[in-house]
Amino acid sequence: RKFSEEMRQRAKRMVREAREQEPGLSVNEACKRIGGQLGIVPDTLRGWCKQADIDDGLRPGTTTAESEELKRLRRENAELRRANEILKTASAFFAAAELDRHTR
Repeated sequence: RKFSEEMRQRAKRMVREAREQEPGLSVNEACKRIGGQLGIVPDTLRGWCKQADIDDGLRPGTTTAESEELKRLRRENAELRRANEILKTASAFFAAAELDRHTR
């Protein structure tokens, strides 16, 4: 199910606060506790927290912004490849037509 951005932010903030208040509390335990309170599957919440840590520079990985940019560039690259193939096909067609015109 979809959760609002506000709910995601609240849940991530609650996990961080719980871990600050209890230094020995693991991410897993915090996600189980907070997830249970908010009706969010702990694995889902753990993924959000992991990505938030990456986005905040607290752990290595691909940030959300970088991931979105990669997706955009991949789509653009695929579109350019398709356009290039169309141009190659058209060029070959017109070259063959021109050659045929000159041999008659």
